[in-house]
Parts: sequence; structure tokens; C-alpha cells
Amino acid sequence: MDGDTQRDTIPTNLRLLLVLEEVARAGVPVTPTEVNAQLSLPKPTIHRLFNTLEEEEFLQRDMDGRTYSPGPRMRVLAGGILSSLRIRTARQAILKRLSQEIGETCNIALPDRDAMIYLERVETEWPLRIQLPQGTRVPFHCTASGKLYLSSLTETHLYRYLTASALTGHTDNTITDRATLKAELEDIRRQGYSLDREEFMDDMVALAVPIFDINHRLMATLSFHAPTQRFDPERAIEFLGALQTASKQLSMLVDGTPDTEI
Repeated sequence: MDGDTQRDTIPTNLRLLLVLEEVARAGVPVTPTEVNAQLSLPKPTIHRLFNTLEEEEFLQRDMDGRTYSPGPRMRVLAGGILSSLRIRTARQAILKRLSQEIGETCNIALPDRDAMIYLERVETEWPLRIQLPQGTRVPFHCTASGKLYLSSLTETHLYRYLTASALTGHTDNTITDRATLKAELEDIRRQGYSLDREEFMDDMVALAVPIFDINHRLMATLSFHAPTQRFDPERAIEFLGALQTASKQLSMLVDGTPDTEI
């Protein structure tokens, strides 16, 4: 299909949605020109669409001033889709089964612009538990879910994060040195899981694995956390297989793949 034909076949009221679709498909910050390589709209039109989406907070401009990422309203939209009743019912069943197997609180978290947000959780029945309710925002650099997300970034975007972030210390174990954190993220990228070794809260350990989208990109994280009275990092790793199985089932919920074991 040539450019003129493409322009003629895209209804005006569909163009904003197609721009959002291309931004989501890219999975990294993109320029209007990169998006327009797929849509073939007139140059003034594609820039006008991006301006509208930025003004309405569906997109936001990145620090380089050229590229755009999903904005607050687009992230809320994505979270709402993940929280739809049909998906949420099945998701809760998976989390409950996982929580019962491990015996601890299990969480699903979504990456936001500057923190991970807890979307879903199933509490442990132990009276001694760590309270991190739905909607809680936790830092990237010192949590299992946050470090896992950072490990999925491209080198360019990870560099921007490391150079711009304060890496605030929350405990004596928080990694606040950029080179050390980068080495930790390289290990996480290679092994496919992330541990929090009392880095965010004293006396708490956590283990996280990715939940992938249909393009095998990190969409969310699945984790459990537990007090050190019951768990240490070595014991947490014993449940890696259970987390990975549940993560695969959660990914299938989103992309529509049938799973008879759910």
C-alpha cells in the first residue's frame, strides 16, 4: 500500500487511536516521524495529532524533547483494561493459588513514569504481614519489581534513568552507587528474575518475575514479599518456578491464549 492510498483510507476519527496503537506497539519512546513511517499521514497532520495527545495527557514528551511515551491517561486506560472484571476474576484465582503455595502475599505491579504501582495483591493469612496495599507506589531502584523493570530498559533509557535519579537509600542494603546498580541490573536481565534483599524495607525480602505482553516485552511484574523471620533470599528462590508458571498464565490472560490449567 503506497502512502497516498494509506492516507485516503484512514478515517479522521481513527487517526488518534492508530497513533496510540503504534506508540504502544513500539514499547520505547518514539518520534512522530517514526510513528508516521507506519501511518503515512501528512507531516503537519502527524505533528498535530501528537500535540493533541500530549495536551490531553495520553502521551508525554521525554527528557530529550523529541520522543514521546505513554502519558498518565494512557497508563490509566491500560490499567483499566487489565482490571476488567473477566480478567480480574481469573487473575485473582491465579494469585490466590500462588499465595497459598508460597504462603506469602503476592502482588502484580505496573511500571509508571517514576515508580512501580501495585495493581493487584492477595494477602497472606499470617498475622505478621507487610502492608503494601493496592495503589502503593514503590521506587524502581530498591524493589524486586522495580529493578526487574529497569533491567528491561534499553541501554540509552537506562543511562538516562541512572544519571537523573537520586537513588535514595531506604535501608543499609539499598544500592545507591550507579555502577553497582547497573551491574545488578545486568545480572537480573541475564537470569530473568529479581530479588529485594532488604533494600526497600528492613526485614523484608521479595522475589519478582516479569509478566510479558504479546510481543514478549515486560508489561507488569509478579512478585511475593515476606518478612525475614520466615524467608531469606535463598528460600525465596525455591519458589521461582511457581512464580514463573503463574506469570505465564497471567500473560495468557492478556493476549487471549487459552490455558486449560487456569
